[in-house]
Amino acid sequence: MFMDECVGVFHLWLLVSCFSPLRLSFRCLVRKYGCDMCFTPMIVAADFMRSVKARDSEFTTNSSDRPLIIQFAAKDAQTLADAACVVAPFSDGVDLNCGCPQRWAVAEGYGACLINKPQLVKDMVRHVKNQVEKPNYAVSIKIRIHKDLRKTVDLCQKVEAAGVSWITVHGRTPEERHQPVHYDAIKTIKDSLSIPVIANGDIKNLQDVESIHQLTGVDGMPTEMTLQWTAVALFLYVEIGILVILCLPFISPQRWQKIFNLSIWNSIGHFWNKGFLAMIIILIVLFLDAVREVRKYSGTQPSKEAMPSMYDHLHMKLFRAQRNLYISGFTLFLWLVMRRVIMLINQLAVANNTSKALHAQTEAANQAARQYMEDIEQLKQALTDDAEGGNRGQKNELLRKEVQKLTEELKISDEALKKSTSEVQVMKKQTESLTKEYDRLLQEHQKLQVTDFL
Repeated sequence: MFMDECVGVFHLWLLVSCFSPLRLSFRCLVRKYGCDMCFTPMIVAADFMRSVKARDSEFTTNSSDRPLIIQFAAKDAQTLADAACVVAPFSDGVDLNCGCPQRWAVAEGYGACLINKPQLVKDMVRHVKNQVEKPNYAVSIKIRIHKDLRKTVDLCQKVEAAGVSWITVHGRTPEERHQPVHYDAIKTIKDSLSIPVIANGDIKNLQDVESIHQLTGVDGMPTEMTLQWTAVALFLYVEIGILVILCLPFISPQRWQKIFNLSIWNSIGHFWNKGFLAMIIILIVLFLDAVREVRKYSGTQPSKEAMPSMYDHLHMKLFRAQRNLYISGFTLFLWLVMRRVIMLINQLAVANNTSKALHAQTEAANQAARQYMEDIEQLKQALTDDAEGGNRGQKNELLRKEVQKLTEELKISDEALKKSTSEVQVMKKQTESLTKEYDRLLQEHQKLQVTDFL
């Protein structure tokens, strides 16, 4: 029988509330991965009964879409019962939403405002139980808690007496949005009832399912899985690996420059700039989300002596939020560092190439100056030798002109040498500054690696 199967499902903790706009396609997808039971999105019962178009738009199913619970928003017992009779041949139960805190729902008399009308909720449960002809057809409700928990317990006990199949409890009041869930309240409700109770709120992975089950003792929990932080952590490890490779000492900057100048990088350069900015925006959003989570769980803490299990659970939540904060922060930082390191490697390669060219020019100028000095010495020696012979005046004049010409060329060479020397000094200073900056970034990266390892 379906009700017996439901109890077994709750103990497997494999219940999924389907709020996806994909509706049927999403339910079919999660059933392929072992989901035991699905809920539809919330349907306004009055609109559902008033319009054929609304029925066709809001509710679709197929033969493999079972077990299936139809969630209705209603404020009238007979309307809810009529809607349940319409969907009964195609489903295994209906769920009355008494927990939706949206303003439009509360203003229309639906959702969370119903927790303050226990008699009406009790009548709606009874009407469905009495008018649906399927004897094992499930009728459940989903609620939020009151600030005065005694009112919530009273509501739950009244609907239990009316024959409700199970109750889903979202552990926040209608006014709360992102505050920590009151799992102690869910435990109190569970201890006050004999029917199955499902915990709802801030359940994101299987560890949350297990820890909240231990805290509350409930029979089932809707779960929502996310892979975003796993992807961010993987991206962080990829960044660390790339930085380690870029910092390998046996690969010269010139070789990296050749790699960076490959044609493949030119073809994707436009997309790379857009992707770089998009990744920065994504990482900033994730970082701010992690900051919000840290602030959320760093607020008011329960007494460790009064509720030790709740205290430990909230501290576990805070630890995970802090871990996500560190992951997103380091990922964003290393993403910026990686781009800067690539730019510095390119600049260092250019500086090294310029320094080699200037060094070659300097050597050539020095060699020319030495050659000129040797020529001058030879001319002086020739003048000395010719002084003893005849025709001295004529030869001396020619030698003076030659000496004057060589002296002027020597001055030009000396000026070129000084200019080359000054340029070499400037490039040497630039090279030293780039080398210091590169070493500083390498030291920061090593510190980050040690910090990440710790």
